[in-house]
Parts: sequence; C-alpha cells; structure tokens
Amino acid sequence: MARRETSLEGRVAPTPLDDVPLVGQLTGFVEALRGKGMPVNPSALIDAGRAMSVLDLLDRTSLREGLAATLLTEQNHRIVFDKLFDLWFPPAPGVRTTTFELPHNVEGEIDVEATRDMIADLLADDDAERDGRLAELVAQIVDQLGRYESTRGEAFSAYQAMSVVSPQTLIAKIAAAMDSGNDGSAGRAGTAERYRAAARARAGGLRAAIESETQRRMAMRNGRDTVADYAVPNLPENINFLSAGAREQAQIRRTIEPLARLLAAKLEIRRRRSHRGQVDVRKTLRASMSTGGVPIDLIHRKPRPHRPELVIICDVSGSVAGFSQFTLRLVYALRQQFSKVRVFAFVDTVDEVTEYFDRHTDDGDFGAAMHQMISEARISTLDGHSDYGNMLRGFAAEYAESLTHRGALLILGDARNNYHDARIDALSELVDRVRNSYWLNPEAESVWGTGDSAAPQYAQVIQMYECRNVTQLGEVIADLLPV
Repeated sequence: MARRETSLEGRVAPTPLDDVPLVGQLTGFVEALRGKGMPVNPSALIDAGRAMSVLDLLDRTSLREGLAATLLTEQNHRIVFDKLFDLWFPPAPGVRTTTFELPHNVEGEIDVEATRDMIADLLADDDAERDGRLAELVAQIVDQLGRYESTRGEAFSAYQAMSVVSPQTLIAKIAAAMDSGNDGSAGRAGTAERYRAAARARAGGLRAAIESETQRRMAMRNGRDTVADYAVPNLPENINFLSAGAREQAQIRRTIEPLARLLAAKLEIRRRRSHRGQVDVRKTLRASMSTGGVPIDLIHRKPRPHRPELVIICDVSGSVAGFSQFTLRLVYALRQQFSKVRVFAFVDTVDEVTEYFDRHTDDGDFGAAMHQMISEARISTLDGHSDYGNMLRGFAAEYAESLTHRGALLILGDARNNYHDARIDALSELVDRVRNSYWLNPEAESVWGTGDSAAPQYAQVIQMYECRNVTQLGEVIADLLPV
C-alpha cells in the first residue's frame, strides 16, 4: 500500500500513511462499514490493503469483489456493502459527459414513450454495458428526469426518475427487442420465457444503476456520510420488524436459519454446562471421612439436562404478524432444544395452531402456515381488533392445562389492547403455572404505555423484553432459552 523511499543511509523507509490518499479512502470505507454494524477486524483491513496493492484499481468490478472477499463475513451484508462501495469508490468524480440525448416532442418536452423505447433497445443490446453506453444513458436519465430544485438548490431523486422511466413497464419492450434480434429461434419452446426472465433482470439492473448514480450525484453535493445516513439500508438483522416491507422481510428471513444454527450450538453447550445434578449425600458423606466428617467438597450426581416444554402465544394481527412469524421461525429452528412446542395464536380469541406449523415445518414454508392458520383457525370472533384481555381469559379457561412446572411460556405481541380490559389476573394465573415466562414486544420500550398500550401493566407480572429486530431477538433467545 505505502510507497517506499530510499534514505541517505541507503535504508528503505515507508512513506507515512497519511501521505497516501488511497489508504485514507480504504480506512474511511471500513469505518463506514463498521458504522453500519458490520464486524471488520484490523486483520481484515490489512488483508484488504494487500488485495488493493495487487488489484487493477481502474477495474471497479475486480476492486469490489476483492474488498468483499476480504471484508465481508456474512453474505447477507452484501447489499449494504455494495451501497457503501458505490459511495466511497464511485466510477468517476464530477458530472458524466455523454453523447446521449433523450428524445423530445414538438413542445420541447421529453417524450416519455420514445425514451422508454430507446432504453428498451439499449437494454436489449448485450454490448451496451461493456462499451459504456448504458452508463451514459443512466447519467442522462438522472440528470434530465431526476433533477429538481430543493430549498438547498439543485438535487436529484431516484424515485422521480424511475417514476418516469418505470422499469417494470419496460420488461415487455425489452423482451420484444431481444426477440426481434434473434436468429429465428424464437419458436423453440421456452425461448420467450427466457427472454422475459432476462428482461426482468436487466430492468432490475437499470433500477439499481439509477439509484447508484443518484446517490453519487447527491454525495457530490452533500457529502457521502450524509447520503449514507438515508440511502444505505440497515443490515438485515437490524431492520425493524414493524416497518419492514416485502423486500426487507425477505432479507430478514434469510438471517433466521444461520442465526438458529449459531444459537443451537451455543444453547446446547450452555445447557450442558449450567445444569448440575443434585447433591449425592452418600458419596459426599463417604468423602467427608477423610476430613473428619466435615463435608468440605460436595459431590453431585451426574447431571441429566432436561428439555423443557415450550408454549407460545402469538398475536397475528396487522404488522405484528410479521414479528410473530420471524420469532416462530427461529423457535422452530431450535425445537430440538425442547421436548414439546405448542403454538397458540390470537387476534381477539385464542386458538391452538400447532398443527399448521408442524405441517409446514419440513419444507420451511411458514408463509403458507401463517396464511392457512389465519384463514382457518378460530382467532377472531369479536370485532377483529387485538384484545389481549379476552385472549388471556380464554386461554386460562380452555388451555391452562398445557402449562406445567417443567415448561416455559412465551408471549409475542405489542400489548396494544385497544382500551379493553387487560385481565392482569388471568396473566398472573398463567405465569404461576409455569417455571419461566417471558413476553417479547416488537415495539421500542420508550413507547410502552402510550396510547392503548398495556405493556407497563403486563410487565409488572411477566418479564417483558424489547425485540425490534433480529439482533435483539437473537440476544433475548440466547439469554432466556433453554430454561
């Protein structure tokens, strides 16, 4: 990385790192990764520096993959890595020069349909990305379609540009353009579908390129740290359960299985180490004979770690259903740690739904289990709004026998009771029947008790924990289970 200079004595001395701009660029990039929560240790930084010393720095693809190979420890972090890479190692500074001109109509305005046709033709060309024409077109799209005047001056919006271009509507045009340039093989079975699949991929690539170029232009004006704060997403394990969209939920799902494997190994070791058998009185007394009958060393029987029973009661109403589904995925992945797992769901009425999840556990299709359960189970018989009080009363009346002194109770929900009776007495009855009981709440603790939240009341009876993302969920499960 550092240049080396020969001193007057003939010895080779390294140039100070501060004098090498590229070193600062790399360390700044690593600090940005750490700021987003990625674990990058000093040895990985050194490896990245060594990789950069042998890579062609003008080849961004090679540079990106080289840094990813040395700095990334989780593949799920790749999206965040790529976003930060584009900010710290942009294709080029300044405004791009281009020979493209978007078509205009007779009124002098940009002709949207003609622009879409031109974009489709270019995306259908396999050589467009290699010779740089696609990058030039993207620069023109952002400059002419994404530009707007803000209170702070000129700005660029990826949303504004894409709302005009509408990449999703381009798929048919791209596929048609690819078909028009074929060698007469379109009649073969499956060819049209292959064109359409390729068109979808290229339309998605166009969207990503527009977003990247917009962020580059905004970073030129506001600085990359400012842009990173709002343009670079959170790591999948730090995405808020309650605000996650469809794409974010898919990312969260991919983090559950590796987290479960890690937790299973840790929990098994902890369970075996933490359980000690009862004192063996006979052996202890025999051993005490050597110390005058004083039992200085207690001898324990061989420990027999038991696998506890687990009962889960989960709120499946509204956005809380996503949190419940992710938690159930994690618990079912750890079900070997328990002798039995029973699941109960509710909106305003509680019903056992264990069979739905047992049925879909092998193929991991929890989405189908949730859909079938919500459609068929008796979980809403009143007004369709969450009613924790009615659920607790019903559970105590119908399913109290499912709770034993050997088991644990896990309640999943935000405790927003729509101003119904909280029925603290029913919750106390359930808690008294089990060895351990916990409540996982997907809302921030700072909003417990606001509005219709009965969380503070329930927290007086049961241990309640904030679980807003996978990181918190994993920490809580690792600390609490097995019990």
